[in-house]
Amino acid sequence: MKRIFKYTAMLMLGASIAGCATSAITGRKYLKLVDSQQINDQAALAYKDFLSKNNSKVVTGTAAATQVKRVGSNIAVAANQYLKQLGLADKFNFNWEFNLIESPDVNAWCMPGGKVAVYTGILPVAKNDAGLATVMGHEIAHAIEEHSVSQYSNAMAAQYGAQILGAAGAMSNSKYIGIFNQLYGIGYQVGSLRFSRNDELAADKAGLILMAMAGYDPNESIKFWERMAQGKSGNPPEWLSTHPSDARRIAQLQAMIPEVMKYYKK
Repeated sequence: MKRIFKYTAMLMLGASIAGCATSAITGRKYLKLVDSQQINDQAALAYKDFLSKNNSKVVTGTAAATQVKRVGSNIAVAANQYLKQLGLADKFNFNWEFNLIESPDVNAWCMPGGKVAVYTGILPVAKNDAGLATVMGHEIAHAIEEHSVSQYSNAMAAQYGAQILGAAGAMSNSKYIGIFNQLYGIGYQVGSLRFSRNDELAADKAGLILMAMAGYDPNESIKFWERMAQGKSGNPPEWLSTHPSDARRIAQLQAMIPEVMKYYKK
């Protein structure tokens, strides 16, 4: 049994070394065992299916819908320019989409490949373009930092072990889809939440950089999160949440802003 455990551990270590990547904005190291385009393609299908099933809720032709597309496009342009400067434009050839969804949920998200949805419930909290840029910059940062690719790779390593060594490309499409649905369905359990909170912290910083480069004052992010905190009746214990507590997040953002201001262009 010890020999089997040792052999498996060596295989997993080898996979981690072979599949180590560095994120584009914050420079974090993460496990990457699958081609990004495969994830982006799967996300595009899922996003298309989401829009189809929620067609009646997709808001068009309103000032709010225009605002979402305008702010999102500004951040996308800034992100593309930044990635081009880093020589990473080809790696992040995102097909951006921004849609406003009629829903009371205070939520927004960005799938891999730049597929963004903003719910109308978050607009009163966002209040203005800078507040909305705080939200969208954070969600877009998750995609550019490849947090889904990292989580996907971790799930592959956990589920298929030694099969990932040089054989990830040979895995069946059903296995890829199964992992994708796991991440965008019920997701991880408490045991993986610490990793998710680290992603949240990285997305906060990268999001500040993106909104600053797009011309939105990073200081407005503090006001947004203060409004978010005021609108909540209560927070779950931080260790049971994939997101940092509002107080901790605000403190962390305040510490990040002086460094991020060098990217700010009014």
